[in-house]
Amino acid sequence: MATIDVLNSRFTSFGKMYSNDTRQQSFSAWPFREDCTCTPEKMANAGFVHCPGENEPDIVCCFFCLIELEGWEPNDDPWCEHIKRSPGCGHLNLKKDFTELTVAEFCHLEKDRLKIFLRKVCHIKMASFRDEIDHKLNSLQSQLASL
Repeated sequence: MATIDVLNSRFTSFGKMYSNDTRQQSFSAWPFREDCTCTPEKMANAGFVHCPGENEPDIVCCFFCLIELEGWEPNDDPWCEHIKRSPGCGHLNLKKDFTELTVAEFCHLEKDRLKIFLRKVCHIKMASFRDEIDHKLNSLQSQLASL
């Protein structure tokens, strides 16, 4: 799972990723090419941006819903994998090409993208807070047990 800093960076830089060509350019080091279902073109069409990790060369993230997927197999269909894991993604439900959107439609999409980002940040912060509470409780219990 991405950290808040990574999510923040992706959210701000992914605003440029409405363009399919821009997304496709991110796949210059993508390990799956010919004779594969998950080609760079198909990955970009499904809304993904290539975000490889040091030891994970096949990490992708949707520019819109920020879902992160890895462990791709040559026969995986990017559109099907995206729908399976994030059926409400605004990119998947987009009925027009980005270049055909009105300003109002674009603003509505960006508002939805911001809500998704904020929800993910809140979940990360809450999980971190829960971990801190658990750690503190364990520490207090240990101290009480030693009295």
